[in-house]
Amino acid sequence: MMILSGDAPRSRALSALLVVIVLALALAPFLFPGAKPLNVAANICIYALLVASYDLLLGYTGIVSFAHVMFFGVGAYGVAIALYGLGPGWGALALGVAAALGISVALALAIGLFSLRVQTIFFAMVTLAVAYAFNVLASQLSGLTGGEDGRSFQVPFVLQPGFRLFDGALFGVRITGRVLSYYLVLAVCAALFLVLLRIVNSPFGRVLQAIRENPFRAEALGYRIVFHRTLATCLSAAGATAAGALSALWLHYTGPDTALSFSIQVDVLVIVVIGGMGSMYGAVAGAALFILAQNYLQALMGELSSAAAQAGLPILPGLFHPDRWLLWLGLMFILAVYFVPTGVVGKLRGTEERTQ
Repeated sequence: MMILSGDAPRSRALSALLVVIVLALALAPFLFPGAKPLNVAANICIYALLVASYDLLLGYTGIVSFAHVMFFGVGAYGVAIALYGLGPGWGALALGVAAALGISVALALAIGLFSLRVQTIFFAMVTLAVAYAFNVLASQLSGLTGGEDGRSFQVPFVLQPGFRLFDGALFGVRITGRVLSYYLVLAVCAALFLVLLRIVNSPFGRVLQAIRENPFRAEALGYRIVFHRTLATCLSAAGATAAGALSALWLHYTGPDTALSFSIQVDVLVIVVIGGMGSMYGAVAGAALFILAQNYLQALMGELSSAAAQAGLPILPGLFHPDRWLLWLGLMFILAVYFVPTGVVGKLRGTEERTQ
């Protein structure tokens, strides 16, 4: 309970789900050998941190922002530019992360001070415009960012796939630089997730929730709304920047499609809804469910289509064709919003409360 900042899942089913996800991520290189499963596990870690940082804004503070992907991109480009220009060293990596964090916090501070005084929809439009402008800027500054082609770079030697921690294998798995990179991503994401969990359960986090529920009453009680919202924006931006830096370090590449695409922002919004707004645990559960569906739903539909064709069933082979996986993913999202509007966390907690 101490490591969870006193915020228990408050549901046996949710606790079991989180334990399964955490154990699967912790043992992923040993339980699921192969490049794709390890890549899926790393993406779950990165998106869990990214979504948790965004939920600090949307779920706990009530701020709708479309600039979160911009901060994610700043972190990714900070690492890419530093390692590309200075070489694959730990000093260059630290410099890139520090510079990215400074730029992100400065941008978040500027957005907060100039935009958070306006109404919600206008603030959302301002953040969307800023994010789009940053995307265009990153594409145009080809000498610095690589333009549309992005930047490929080398990481420190210990994290390179050719590195071997020792000869032989551990439980049948060679501990290469790729495995070490995965555990670096997992460790940093877990540590920052616990920091965010501590923030939302602190007195500062309670004030954010009060502002979300009734900003006029919170202001009447003496809380400085703009200060708290701006600080929440800066903390959220720092979390997204760290997630972007880890993504770049894992991919060894940064480009507009992997770091600044608006589809990343849409995915974050979808995961927040699936997991449940206003719950850090929803970020973990939602990220796991969404990333698994995104990577394996197409293959599952291919198996269903083949089985239906072999059984001679009409219509179903075409309906479950792998090319239609996005249609089914969208349908699943619509059904989730309709039948489980409070997300996975809200549903599991609500079910437990009704049975008590």
